[in-house]
Amino acid sequence: MDPAAQPAARTGGLHPLVDALAERIRQCRDALPELQPLQVDPALEAVSGRLDGEDLFIRNELHRARGLRKLHLETARLGAGLQILHCVFFPDPRYDLPVFGADIVAGPAGVSAAIVDLSPVDAHLPPAIEAGLTALPRREVGAVRDLPPWGTIFSPHVLFVRPGSAAEESAFVETVADRLGVLSDGVRACCAHGSDDPATVRRWHGQLHYCRNQKQNDKTRRVLEKAFDPLWAARYIEELLFDDPPAPSSSA
Repeated sequence: MDPAAQPAARTGGLHPLVDALAERIRQCRDALPELQPLQVDPALEAVSGRLDGEDLFIRNELHRARGLRKLHLETARLGAGLQILHCVFFPDPRYDLPVFGADIVAGPAGVSAAIVDLSPVDAHLPPAIEAGLTALPRREVGAVRDLPPWGTIFSPHVLFVRPGSAAEESAFVETVADRLGVLSDGVRACCAHGSDDPATVRRWHGQLHYCRNQKQNDKTRRVLEKAFDPLWAARYIEELLFDDPPAPSSSA
């Protein structure tokens, strides 16, 4: 049988897709203009807890770049099996840029969920972003999954799939890199609007809507509450995962 038709080999019961995608995201991130690290509260940067009798480890990396107020990459591991990657690049509302998001849930049995999107914070995606996404190659990335009820925040280009082979897993990594390439082109071409420009204010409201919809993911909240406690979980979600964007007048 063709090895590409089988899921990627595991090491110690762990799925390799999270590590592969995290490394590709870092490569794309590190090439962005004016990249700078963001200070992270040590209590949130590297976190450990217990969930259902297994150790839970979470690592967070935060940066900022030209046109992007926060670039967040989170990797998590539960026990010897479950791995999670969560990544969101939030734009500075003064720039006409979308939100980049990618998530993976993987374990020894395979990848149960993989999603990537450049999500609009205005009525539509910026024309250059839309054109870039439309021109991308189509890859076989797995069986399509239904979006959650709050998934109206995503673009028509969103991919939410369940890769079932090594070839589909690799294709998903390339698909994420494709979309990051479109975003990177947009970052380099984009110019800032004024903080009081109506378009800036409109994009700020759109990003606020995006963050508040993401906070409706009760599954994430329940897991964090069980592993830690409700107060800590609320702080982690509100301050790190999906913090409300600063008002345009205070955008740096």
